[in-house]
Amino acid sequence: MFHISFSGEMFYGLLLALGSFLFAMFLTPIYTHFAYKYKFWKKQKKTAVDGKALPVMTKLHAHKFKRAFPTMAGIIGVITVAVVTYACNWNRGQTWLPFFGFLGGSAVGLIDDLINVFGDGHGAAGLRAPVKFFLITIVGLLLGWYFSVKLGWSSIHIPFIGEWILPWWIMMAVFAFAVVATSNAVNISDGLDGLAGGLCLISYGAFGVIALFQGQWMLVGFCLTVVGWLLSYVWFNVPPARFMMGDVGSFALGAGLGVVAMMTNSLFLLPIIGGLFVVEAGSSLLQMIWKKVFKHKLFISAPIHHHLEAKGWGEAKIVMRFWVIAGVLAMIGVFVAAAGGIV
Repeated sequence: MFHISFSGEMFYGLLLALGSFLFAMFLTPIYTHFAYKYKFWKKQKKTAVDGKALPVMTKLHAHKFKRAFPTMAGIIGVITVAVVTYACNWNRGQTWLPFFGFLGGSAVGLIDDLINVFGDGHGAAGLRAPVKFFLITIVGLLLGWYFSVKLGWSSIHIPFIGEWILPWWIMMAVFAFAVVATSNAVNISDGLDGLAGGLCLISYGAFGVIALFQGQWMLVGFCLTVVGWLLSYVWFNVPPARFMMGDVGSFALGAGLGVVAMMTNSLFLLPIIGGLFVVEAGSSLLQMIWKKVFKHKLFISAPIHHHLEAKGWGEAKIVMRFWVIAGVLAMIGVFVAAAGGIV
């Protein structure tokens, strides 16, 4: 039985969220000024991972690329989270790993965005998928080594069953898998105005609640810092969006979320709380396998949000309904954490 009282630590976490929100709101017009001045225009992706054309998605989103549409707005979040965490919430045991996971993911995404914005726009309009996968894997392995060797984590909790003891090198690999899988899943989900931002806001909020039940106050503060930025981001990014998050934001959010799931010993809750990320990434993977095996597409376009667009669902309708589903999954995940012995 856990007991939560409204303490100074909880109040401080809420102040971090508020401070993060206000700081991001302050930075947004500065970013917007430079984004338009230096033309951070997003180049439309016209080819899939396998090199084939994407006529459906190109047609669905042609209207967005008829206007100047800046990307890399995730830089606002990286600066916000870095400043607030380093200045107000710096702790070796609880915030170093998610902080550097967030920064590591953002570095990989920033390289991809810079190539997209300032490159020639041919091919995949950014880093090739294997290169991004390799770079984020390196980030995950380095963080996983610190998690298992320096912080001494040696087990993963399985809800309703108990602790699963693992040797350090397997724990490191599991940690890297969580970072890589979540980074790519969030990146794949970042395809509609406000979609990835809202889903991540809900997921970080849910893991923040779990960390709160565990008494990991600094980790709660980190989650709420990210939530504060995302509230600002969603304010400006509801349809029609003012800008795109870019890979610098989506990879940062995904890597940070994977780290937070490991830090709360909630890896097995990640597919529940982040269930829509699983669906989004799974639909893209299934589409590739289906085309290779059966020589035709399973979905009109992948990931699943593009399929729903092609079926006639409006962009705002998809985003809002996905947010609702994510909220339900987050509640289920927190319930399982409480009932399954994680908290």
